[in-house]
Amino acid sequence: MPTQPLSQKEIEDRLRELPGWSVEDDRLTREYRLGDHFAATALVVHVAGIQQELDHHSDLTLGYNTVALSVQTHSAGGALTEKDFELAERVEGIVSGHGAA
Repeated sequence: MPTQPLSQKEIEDRLRELPGWSVEDDRLTREYRLGDHFAATALVVHVAGIQQELDHHSDLTLGYNTVALSVQTHSAGGALTEKDFELAERVEGIVSGHGAA
């Protein structure tokens, strides 16, 4: 069964539950700042594990001490779906353990 796109109201409601996340160019996005490059790299590896577990992969950008995520559901025509918000919630659940702000 294909994943259904969320309505604009559903997206707005879900965004209220995810401070720091926003929608840019029809993608759910967030950037985290960490203490150093090693901490940022460790976060990328942890996020990659979550993505693999969910079988839902975002674009990850690793900077010196930053990690940026950008996600949308390609199988839903590039729309935002429940899967995107599930990934964002899972990431939010681990970032404090990496010292991310």
